Amino acid sequence: MSPRRIRVVAALLRDPSDASRYLVQQRLPGASRANQWEFPGGKVEPGESDAQAVVRECREELGIEVTAGRRLWGSEHAYPDLLVELELWSAALVSGTPTPLDAQALRFCTPDEMRGLDLCEADVPLVEALRRGLGA
Repeated sequence: MSPRRIRVVAALLRDPSDASRYLVQQRLPGASRANQWEFPGGKVEPGESDAQAVVRECREELGIEVTAGRRLWGSEHAYPDLLVELELWSAALVSGTPTPLDAQALRFCTPDEMRGLDLCEADVPLVEALRRGLGA
């Protein structure tokens, strides 16, 4: 039986005080891929566009309002239990302060700093793309 397939959006949010740093979040201890780091975002719901999902996920996970910019990058990653179609979107903070509502921690990091984190496997190629200048 093939693994379940999901479409996921991730928001690329810059640190307002240092444009070389981006927001990442640490997954909850009891979740799948527990304690690993990832970009904020989540599943695209039926009937929802990627841009709408970015806005909704940032509201639900971080308690902030954002505008979704443009699609920056995409890939697929196969976990043993799940095939993830990951789409990265630029996002601009409109209001609020990011708060870990559905994560145990938040951190602004440079792509080089992210390499030292225990990242979700699907996010590793994205970090490498950022290191090569994606989002600059």
